[in-house]
Amino acid sequence: MTATKKPTKAKAGPQRKSEAEAARELRLVKEAKIQDLIGDSAGTRLEASGVLYRDGAFLIVCDNLTSVIRVSSELSPKAPENGVLTRDKGKKKAASGAAEGYEDLAHDEARDHYYTLSEAEPVKPKGFRARVQEYDAKLRPIGSAHLDFDLADANKGMEGLEWVDRSGTGHLLALCEGNLCAGGKKGRTPGGGRIQVFRRDGKRWSTTATIRLPKSLPFEDYSSVSVRDGRIAVLSQASSALWVGRIDTKKWQVDEGKVHRLPTDNKGRTVYGNPEGVSWVSADHVVIVSDRAKKGPDNERFREKDQSIHLFLIPGNNN
Repeated sequence: MTATKKPTKAKAGPQRKSEAEAARELRLVKEAKIQDLIGDSAGTRLEASGVLYRDGAFLIVCDNLTSVIRVSSELSPKAPENGVLTRDKGKKKAASGAAEGYEDLAHDEARDHYYTLSEAEPVKPKGFRARVQEYDAKLRPIGSAHLDFDLADANKGMEGLEWVDRSGTGHLLALCEGNLCAGGKKGRTPGGGRIQVFRRDGKRWSTTATIRLPKSLPFEDYSSVSVRDGRIAVLSQASSALWVGRIDTKKWQVDEGKVHRLPTDNKGRTVYGNPEGVSWVSADHVVIVSDRAKKGPDNERFREKDQSIHLFLIPGNNN
Protein backbone atom coordinates (compact mmCIF):
# COMPACT_ATOMS: atom_id res chain seq x y z
CA MET A 1 0.00 0.00 0.00
CA THR A 2 1.36 3.41 -0.96
CA ALA A 3 1.77 5.90 1.88
CA THR A 4 -0.92 8.56 1.77
CA LYS A 5 -0.35 12.27 1.60
CA LYS A 6 -2.56 15.24 2.29
CA PRO A 7 -4.01 17.01 -0.77
CA THR A 8 -1.96 20.05 -1.69
CA LYS A 9 -3.48 23.50 -1.74
CA ALA A 10 -2.73 26.50 -3.89
CA LYS A 11 0.44 28.31 -2.90
CA ALA A 12 1.02 32.01 -3.07
CA GLY A 13 3.91 32.65 -5.45
CA PRO A 14 5.61 35.77 -6.75
CA GLN A 15 3.11 38.17 -8.30
CA ARG A 16 4.62 38.40 -11.76
CA LYS A 17 1.45 37.91 -13.79
CA SER A 18 -0.64 40.83 -14.91
CA GLU A 19 -4.19 41.22 -13.60
CA ALA A 20 -5.55 40.30 -17.04
CA GLU A 21 -3.50 37.09 -17.13
CA ALA A 22 -4.58 36.15 -13.61
CA ALA A 23 -8.24 36.72 -14.50
CA ARG A 24 -7.94 34.29 -17.41
CA GLU A 25 -6.46 31.51 -15.28
CA LEU A 26 -8.37 28.89 -13.35
CA ARG A 27 -7.72 29.10 -9.61
CA LEU A 28 -6.60 25.94 -7.88
CA VAL A 29 -8.66 25.01 -4.83
CA LYS A 30 -7.07 21.65 -4.02
CA GLU A 31 -5.56 18.64 -5.72
CA ALA A 32 -4.16 15.20 -4.94
CA LYS A 33 -2.44 12.25 -6.57
CA ILE A 34 -5.10 9.62 -7.28
CA GLN A 35 -2.90 6.84 -5.90
CA ASP A 36 -2.52 8.77 -2.64
CA LEU A 37 -6.32 8.61 -2.31
CA ILE A 38 -6.91 4.94 -3.20
CA GLY A 39 -3.57 3.26 -2.59
CA ASP A 40 -2.55 0.58 -5.10
CA SER A 41 -6.04 -0.96 -5.42
CA ALA A 42 -6.16 -0.05 -9.14
CA GLY A 43 -2.45 -0.47 -9.77
CA THR A 44 0.32 2.09 -9.85
CA ARG A 45 -0.17 3.36 -13.40
CA LEU A 46 -3.26 5.57 -13.43
CA GLU A 47 -3.63 7.25 -16.82
CA ALA A 48 -6.68 9.29 -15.80
CA SER A 49 -8.75 10.31 -18.83
CA GLY A 50 -12.27 11.12 -17.66
CA VAL A 51 -14.10 12.28 -14.54
CA LEU A 52 -17.72 12.69 -13.46
CA TYR A 53 -19.01 14.49 -10.38
CA ARG A 54 -21.95 12.68 -8.80
CA ASP A 55 -23.50 12.52 -5.33
CA GLY A 56 -20.61 14.21 -3.56
CA ALA A 57 -17.93 12.04 -5.14
CA PHE A 58 -15.81 11.89 -8.28
CA LEU A 59 -15.90 8.88 -10.61
CA ILE A 60 -12.70 8.48 -12.64
CA VAL A 61 -11.80 6.35 -15.66
CA CYS A 62 -8.34 5.72 -17.10
CA ASP A 63 -7.41 4.99 -20.69
CA ASN A 64 -5.23 2.05 -19.62
CA LEU A 65 -7.80 0.40 -17.30
CA THR A 66 -11.40 -0.79 -17.47
CA SER A 67 -11.80 -0.07 -13.76
CA VAL A 68 -13.97 2.77 -12.45
CA ILE A 69 -12.44 4.63 -9.51
CA ARG A 70 -14.35 6.67 -6.94
CA VAL A 71 -12.89 9.30 -4.61
CA SER A 72 -14.49 11.69 -2.17
CA SER A 73 -15.00 15.24 -3.37
CA GLU A 74 -13.06 16.31 -0.28
CA LEU A 75 -9.98 14.61 -1.79
CA SER A 76 -9.22 13.07 1.58
CA PRO A 77 -7.10 9.89 1.73
CA LYS A 78 -9.19 8.66 4.68
CA ALA A 79 -12.60 9.05 3.02
CA PRO A 80 -14.65 5.80 3.08
CA GLU A 81 -15.96 6.55 -0.44
CA ASN A 82 -12.50 6.07 -1.95
CA GLY A 83 -11.92 2.86 -3.86
CA VAL A 84 -12.38 0.88 -7.06
CA LEU A 85 -15.99 0.22 -8.08
CA THR A 86 -15.30 -2.15 -10.98
CA ARG A 87 -12.21 -4.24 -11.49
CA ASP A 88 -9.93 -4.26 -14.50
CA LYS A 89 -10.54 -7.46 -16.47
CA GLY A 90 -7.23 -7.88 -18.25
CA LYS A 91 -4.79 -6.43 -20.72
CA LYS A 92 -6.92 -6.33 -23.86
CA LYS A 93 -5.35 -4.17 -26.54
CA ALA A 94 -7.06 -1.28 -28.31
CA ALA A 95 -6.58 -0.44 -32.02
CA SER A 96 -3.60 1.75 -31.09
CA GLY A 97 -1.84 -1.20 -29.45
CA ALA A 98 -2.08 0.31 -25.95
CA ALA A 99 -3.88 -1.34 -23.04
CA GLU A 100 -7.58 -0.71 -23.54
CA GLY A 101 -9.45 1.58 -21.18
CA TYR A 102 -11.96 4.41 -21.36
CA GLU A 103 -11.58 7.99 -22.52
CA ASP A 104 -14.53 9.48 -20.65
CA LEU A 105 -17.81 8.72 -18.93
CA ALA A 106 -21.30 10.25 -18.78
CA HIS A 107 -24.48 9.81 -16.75
CA ASP A 108 -28.16 9.72 -17.73
CA GLU A 109 -29.95 11.21 -14.71
CA ALA A 110 -33.45 10.10 -15.78
CA ARG A 111 -32.62 6.39 -16.00
CA ASP A 112 -29.59 6.42 -13.71
CA HIS A 113 -27.47 4.78 -16.38
CA TYR A 114 -23.78 5.34 -17.04
CA TYR A 115 -21.84 5.36 -20.31
CA THR A 116 -18.12 4.95 -20.98
CA LEU A 117 -16.30 5.83 -24.19
CA SER A 118 -13.68 3.85 -26.10
CA GLU A 119 -11.79 6.16 -28.48
CA ALA A 120 -11.74 4.15 -31.73
CA GLU A 121 -12.07 0.56 -32.92
CA PRO A 122 -11.48 -0.86 -36.41
CA VAL A 123 -14.66 -1.52 -38.42
CA LYS A 124 -15.22 -3.24 -41.76
CA PRO A 125 -14.49 -2.65 -44.55
CA LYS A 126 -12.08 0.01 -43.28
CA GLY A 127 -11.80 2.90 -40.89
CA PHE A 128 -12.62 3.27 -37.20
CA ARG A 129 -15.52 4.11 -34.92
CA ALA A 130 -15.78 4.96 -31.23
CA ARG A 131 -17.67 2.57 -28.97
CA VAL A 132 -19.97 3.39 -26.05
CA GLN A 133 -20.60 0.95 -23.20
CA GLU A 134 -23.80 1.26 -21.13
CA TYR A 135 -24.19 0.35 -17.44
CA ASP A 136 -27.03 0.35 -14.92
CA ALA A 137 -27.08 2.31 -11.64
CA LYS A 138 -24.78 -0.25 -10.00
CA LEU A 139 -22.32 -0.11 -12.90
CA ARG A 140 -23.32 -3.53 -14.19
CA PRO A 141 -22.83 -3.73 -17.98
CA ILE A 142 -25.97 -3.64 -20.12
CA GLY A 143 -24.57 -3.50 -23.64
CA SER A 144 -22.39 -1.57 -26.05
CA ALA A 145 -22.55 -0.16 -29.57
CA HIS A 146 -20.46 1.89 -31.98
CA LEU A 147 -21.19 5.56 -32.53
CA ASP A 148 -22.35 6.01 -36.12
CA PHE A 149 -19.51 8.29 -37.17
CA ASP A 150 -16.50 7.30 -39.28
CA LEU A 151 -13.01 8.11 -38.02
CA ALA A 152 -9.92 7.99 -40.21
CA ASP A 153 -7.34 7.75 -37.42
CA ALA A 154 -7.31 5.27 -34.51
CA ASN A 155 -5.22 7.67 -32.42
CA LYS A 156 -7.39 10.73 -33.08
CA GLY A 157 -10.87 9.48 -32.30
CA MET A 158 -13.48 10.53 -29.75
CA GLU A 159 -12.08 11.85 -26.47
CA GLY A 160 -15.01 13.32 -24.53
CA LEU A 161 -18.53 12.09 -23.72
CA GLU A 162 -21.56 13.83 -22.20
CA TRP A 163 -25.26 13.06 -21.81
CA VAL A 164 -27.80 15.79 -22.60
CA ASP A 165 -31.59 15.55 -22.28
CA ARG A 166 -33.42 17.49 -24.98
CA SER A 167 -37.21 17.73 -24.56
CA GLY A 168 -37.35 14.32 -22.93
CA THR A 169 -35.04 12.61 -25.42
CA GLY A 170 -31.52 11.68 -24.37
CA HIS A 171 -28.52 12.44 -26.56
CA LEU A 172 -24.85 11.57 -26.30
CA LEU A 173 -22.34 14.29 -27.13
CA ALA A 174 -18.99 12.93 -28.34
CA LEU A 175 -16.03 15.29 -28.64
CA CYS A 176 -13.53 14.73 -31.44
CA GLU A 177 -9.89 14.88 -30.33
CA GLY A 178 -8.64 16.55 -33.51
CA ASN A 179 -9.87 19.67 -35.26
CA LEU A 180 -12.38 18.80 -37.99
CA CYS A 181 -12.39 15.31 -36.42
CA ALA A 182 -9.12 14.67 -38.27
CA GLY A 183 -5.62 13.53 -37.43
CA GLY A 184 -2.20 14.81 -38.49
CA LYS A 185 -1.49 18.45 -39.31
CA LYS A 186 -5.12 19.08 -40.20
CA GLY A 187 -6.25 17.92 -36.80
CA ARG A 188 -3.72 20.15 -35.02
CA THR A 189 -4.80 23.31 -36.87
CA PRO A 190 -7.04 25.35 -34.51
CA GLY A 191 -10.49 26.54 -35.43
CA GLY A 192 -12.24 23.27 -36.22
CA GLY A 193 -13.46 21.92 -32.88
CA ARG A 194 -16.38 19.52 -33.33
CA ILE A 195 -18.82 17.71 -31.07
CA GLN A 196 -20.94 15.03 -32.70
CA VAL A 197 -24.48 14.52 -31.36
CA PHE A 198 -25.99 11.02 -31.24
CA ARG A 199 -29.44 9.64 -30.49
CA ARG A 200 -30.35 6.04 -29.79
CA ASP A 201 -31.81 4.25 -32.83
CA GLY A 202 -32.64 0.72 -31.72
CA LYS A 203 -29.28 -0.79 -30.78
CA ARG A 204 -27.37 1.90 -32.70
CA TRP A 205 -26.27 5.42 -31.86
CA SER A 206 -27.11 7.51 -34.93
CA THR A 207 -25.63 10.93 -35.72
CA THR A 208 -28.23 13.69 -35.53
CA ALA A 209 -26.19 16.92 -35.50
CA THR A 210 -22.75 18.51 -35.25
CA ILE A 211 -21.88 21.22 -32.75
CA ARG A 212 -19.21 23.54 -34.15
CA LEU A 213 -17.01 25.10 -31.52
CA PRO A 214 -15.93 28.73 -32.13
CA LYS A 215 -13.42 29.23 -34.95
CA SER A 216 -11.56 31.61 -32.66
CA LEU A 217 -10.78 28.78 -30.22
CA PRO A 218 -6.97 28.35 -30.28
CA PHE A 219 -6.94 24.69 -29.21
CA GLU A 220 -4.69 22.17 -30.95
CA ASP A 221 -6.67 19.27 -29.50
CA TYR A 222 -9.73 18.51 -27.36
CA SER A 223 -9.81 16.04 -24.48
CA SER A 224 -13.11 16.28 -22.58
CA VAL A 225 -16.54 17.94 -22.47
CA SER A 226 -19.06 18.63 -19.69
CA VAL A 227 -22.49 20.32 -19.75
CA ARG A 228 -24.41 21.78 -16.82
CA ASP A 229 -27.40 24.15 -16.66
CA GLY A 230 -26.96 25.42 -20.22
CA ARG A 231 -23.21 25.87 -19.96
CA ILE A 232 -20.52 23.82 -21.62
CA ALA A 233 -16.87 23.27 -20.73
CA VAL A 234 -14.32 21.84 -23.19
CA LEU A 235 -10.80 20.90 -22.09
CA SER A 236 -7.62 20.85 -24.19
CA GLN A 237 -4.55 18.89 -23.14
CA ALA A 238 -2.13 20.35 -25.69
CA SER A 239 -3.21 23.91 -24.91
CA SER A 240 -3.54 23.30 -21.13
CA ALA A 241 -6.72 25.35 -21.13
CA LEU A 242 -10.48 25.20 -20.58
CA TRP A 243 -13.10 26.85 -22.80
CA VAL A 244 -16.39 27.76 -21.12
CA GLY A 245 -19.45 28.86 -23.07
CA ARG A 246 -23.20 28.52 -23.34
CA ILE A 247 -24.97 25.82 -25.31
CA ASP A 248 -28.35 25.96 -27.06
CA THR A 249 -29.52 22.34 -27.23
CA LYS A 250 -32.52 23.23 -29.41
CA LYS A 251 -30.22 24.44 -32.19
CA TRP A 252 -27.12 22.52 -31.09
CA GLN A 253 -25.11 25.73 -31.11
CA VAL A 254 -22.66 27.41 -28.73
CA ASP A 255 -21.60 31.02 -28.18
CA GLU A 256 -18.06 32.43 -28.29
CA GLY A 257 -17.46 31.78 -24.60
CA LYS A 258 -14.13 32.37 -22.86
CA VAL A 259 -10.82 30.53 -22.60
CA HIS A 260 -9.23 30.01 -19.18
CA ARG A 261 -5.69 28.70 -18.92
CA LEU A 262 -4.83 26.17 -16.28
CA PRO A 263 -2.48 27.78 -13.72
CA THR A 264 1.10 28.34 -14.85
CA ASP A 265 4.28 28.83 -12.85
CA ASN A 266 5.64 32.27 -11.98
CA LYS A 267 7.42 32.38 -15.33
CA GLY A 268 4.22 31.71 -17.23
CA ARG A 269 5.21 28.15 -18.15
CA THR A 270 2.75 25.27 -18.40
CA VAL A 271 2.77 22.98 -15.35
CA TYR A 272 -0.48 21.11 -16.06
CA GLY A 273 0.76 19.26 -19.11
CA ASN A 274 -1.64 16.29 -19.11
CA PRO A 275 -5.22 17.43 -18.36
CA GLU A 276 -7.57 14.82 -19.85
CA GLY A 277 -11.01 14.91 -18.17
CA VAL A 278 -13.35 17.62 -16.89
CA SER A 279 -16.71 17.73 -15.10
CA TRP A 280 -18.80 20.55 -13.67
CA VAL A 281 -19.04 20.47 -9.88
CA SER A 282 -21.02 23.68 -9.32
CA ALA A 283 -21.80 26.93 -11.10
CA ASP A 284 -18.20 28.13 -10.71
CA HIS A 285 -16.14 25.01 -10.00
CA VAL A 286 -14.86 22.21 -12.22
CA VAL A 287 -12.91 19.06 -11.47
CA ILE A 288 -10.11 17.99 -13.83
CA VAL A 289 -8.05 14.79 -13.94
CA SER A 290 -4.57 14.47 -15.40
CA ASP A 291 -3.00 11.63 -17.38
CA ARG A 292 0.47 10.19 -16.80
CA ALA A 293 3.27 12.41 -18.08
CA LYS A 294 5.33 11.03 -20.95
CA LYS A 295 8.98 10.20 -20.43
CA GLY A 296 11.69 12.68 -21.39
CA PRO A 297 13.33 15.82 -19.99
CA ASP A 298 10.77 18.11 -21.63
CA ASN A 299 8.02 16.53 -19.51
CA GLU A 300 9.76 16.47 -16.14
CA ARG A 301 7.99 19.56 -14.81
CA PHE A 302 4.62 17.93 -15.55
CA ARG A 303 5.20 14.96 -13.23
CA GLU A 304 4.18 16.82 -10.07
CA LYS A 305 0.66 17.23 -11.48
CA ASP A 306 0.25 13.98 -13.43
CA GLN A 307 -2.04 11.04 -12.47
CA SER A 308 -3.90 13.50 -10.26
CA ILE A 309 -7.27 15.08 -9.61
CA HIS A 310 -7.67 18.85 -9.33
CA LEU A 311 -10.53 21.10 -8.19
CA PHE A 312 -10.58 24.57 -9.79
CA LEU A 313 -12.56 27.78 -9.42
CA ILE A 314 -13.51 29.56 -12.66
CA PRO A 315 -13.15 33.30 -11.98
CA GLY A 316 -16.29 35.34 -12.77
CA ASN A 317 -18.32 32.32 -13.90
CA ASN A 318 -20.91 32.02 -11.13
CA ASN A 319 -23.94 33.37 -12.99
